[in-house]
Amino acid sequence: MHTAPADELTGMAEADHDASSSALSDDFAEQLAWRRLTARHGDRLNAIMKEHGWPTTALVGAEASRAAWLIAQHADRQLDVQRRALALMEEAVAKGEASGTQLAFLRDRTYVNEGREQPYGTQIAGVRDGARVPWPCEDPERLDERRAETGTEPFRAYTAQHTPPAAG
Repeated sequence: MHTAPADELTGMAEADHDASSSALSDDFAEQLAWRRLTARHGDRLNAIMKEHGWPTTALVGAEASRAAWLIAQHADRQLDVQRRALALMEEAVAKGEASGTQLAFLRDRTYVNEGREQPYGTQIAGVRDGARVPWPCEDPERLDERRAETGTEPFRAYTAQHTPPAAG
């Protein structure tokens, strides 16, 4: 196991978690700090991927591999990083070395950032009538079938855990 990239990736994920509330802040300085942080992390993940490929569990451990996925997810303004991560993660999933569910989330995130319909409905656009509404999805009638193929829970179960409680 490569401990240096593992330690670095888990440290970046911790910093990401600590600063994540800034992404939704009304304070522009906090938003800018979030953007800078995710850009630095995206740049570093890109360098790690160039050197090692996708940071699989076998390469860096489960926690650091999940951290790499999270960093790729949040590299929204770095489509080159998301696309590289997606391609490398697809190869790793095909070999049984990465999570199909994480791949589904990253594919959806990348597609939404590209202005494309997402296949798995993991990216939520907002709330309507108290229910989470995904960004546009391709072939919505087959959504849960595709989700099942990746080991991702059904859409209704996913949104039920993330739906805000009713006011009252």
